[in-house]
Amino acid sequence: MRLELYQQETERLARDLQAMLDDVSQRLHKHQALSALEQAGVLHALQVLTENAIGKAKLLIKQRQQIVPVSAYDAFAQLHRDHAIDDDAMRHWTAAIGLRNRVVHDYLNVDMTVIETLVKERQYQLQVQFLLKPIFSA
Repeated sequence: MRLELYQQETERLARDLQAMLDDVSQRLHKHQALSALEQAGVLHALQVLTENAIGKAKLLIKQRQQIVPVSAYDAFAQLHRDHAIDDDAMRHWTAAIGLRNRVVHDYLNVDMTVIETLVKERQYQLQVQFLLKPIFSA
């Protein structure tokens, strides 16, 4: 896929998911409960945001003609070693990847109160900003 098209689609998806999660954040600030379907949608949105970011991280490493790690954690650790992300961002990515893994592999143990707090506080913004950043300046 051409890099320009990849970036456009990444940005479109990030903006769409951000808008949805922002709406949910506003509802949570108004103490409005989410239905089971809405909760599933929130989990899916967070999962897709993180998976999209993992893909972009690996693409950035490939663009630098480095060996691309298989592990999402290792991909962001490589960006951290290359000073493409700072210590705070690395901590965030570790948590985001852990959450994504829990949603995908350990879905029976997802605490929706933690997820709702994360969304209410808009802690998904780092993922969105990473995805919106142009590939050649990321």
